[in-house]
Amino acid sequence: MGLPDKYEERQRGFITDGEFKKNHLFRNITSQNVSSGLIASTLVMTGPAIIILEAAASGHFTAQQTINWMFAVYFFGGLFGILMPLLFRIPITGGHSITGVAFLATVTSQFTYPQLIGGYVMSGILIFLVGMSGLFTRMIKWVPKEIIAAMLAGLVTGYVVRLVPSVKEMPLVGGAALISFFIVTKYSKRLPPVMVTVVVAFLALLWTQDLSMTSREITFFFPSLQTPEFTWMGMLTLALPLAMLILSNDAAPGIGALESSHFEPPIRKIISISGIFSVIASFFGGQSANIAGMMTAICAGPDSGPGSKRYVASLVSGIVTLLFGVFAWKIVPFIQSLPQAFVSLLAGFSLIGVLHSSLQMGFVGNRYRLSVLSAFIIALSNVSFLHISAPVWALVFGAVIARTVEK
Repeated sequence: MGLPDKYEERQRGFITDGEFKKNHLFRNITSQNVSSGLIASTLVMTGPAIIILEAAASGHFTAQQTINWMFAVYFFGGLFGILMPLLFRIPITGGHSITGVAFLATVTSQFTYPQLIGGYVMSGILIFLVGMSGLFTRMIKWVPKEIIAAMLAGLVTGYVVRLVPSVKEMPLVGGAALISFFIVTKYSKRLPPVMVTVVVAFLALLWTQDLSMTSREITFFFPSLQTPEFTWMGMLTLALPLAMLILSNDAAPGIGALESSHFEPPIRKIISISGIFSVIASFFGGQSANIAGMMTAICAGPDSGPGSKRYVASLVSGIVTLLFGVFAWKIVPFIQSLPQAFVSLLAGFSLIGVLHSSLQMGFVGNRYRLSVLSAFIIALSNVSFLHISAPVWALVFGAVIARTVEK
């Protein structure tokens, strides 16, 4: 399964100038990090794109506004995912907030389009201020790494568990994927099992099912700047919940994944730049462009190869995501034709390595048994409270128990 070597785990994400000259970008490209990057981008290009279309339809968006939304989140999210790994040489993966889109699908009909844009702008500014203040940095540093790993394990377990009903729903596709995964894991050291599994799954899907793209294609328009309208209601009921969702569901798991993989992420810069990119994306009609939680977990995980080369996975993901933003008006009909069970199948296989390494790191010691178990269960519950998601509550409760009961 591409489990981490103990020496690879000790590698840090930052590379000195001398090391950078020796480790040229093209020399760091491997089949493993390219595979992880492609899988991570597939994750954000499937379900979230469909949710965006549903939210746009709920808000009665025009074709131009829908194109703007699709372009903004994928183009600027991809650009974020290109610049950040190049700057810091660690797998900081860019995208947009999936939970943010799900939240917007319930509220787009309650605001005018300019008010939505204003809410996006204020949300990005809030994220930027949280990053600059250092509050998020202090919270993450206060949490033991074992608890961060347990939180990440609880978060991805749900995705991996969906493999079982997906295989049941699509036995031929799922069976072919499972067999190829086990064969490559046992007999091949060069081929990434997940990449082979994804290829086999796609071939099996095309062989067994007719993917009819019956959905109406979106007409292309050039993206344009949008005019925001700022209201107190938009601040309280749109911007604030959206910022909290992005920080809790994307930033916390993403940074947690980097910490669990023994990188040293520049937390303040990651959050602040996420805020800046989100503000830019909002003026083109997108809700955010930020560090992506699950995508970062995939790119930072052991299946992405040696630690010093994993940043290439984020770079590949960023390039594919950016191109998807440019050509989304053509690609979306194909994505809509993919069965939901197939999307769940891809996500489950891509996160097996992340789940294994997180469980191993979180539960291997006896120092934080109760706090680690609490963090795992709370994250696994996926229950939000006061607009704060389960991963953040898992970190908070786990850290409090570790610092008090198990100190």
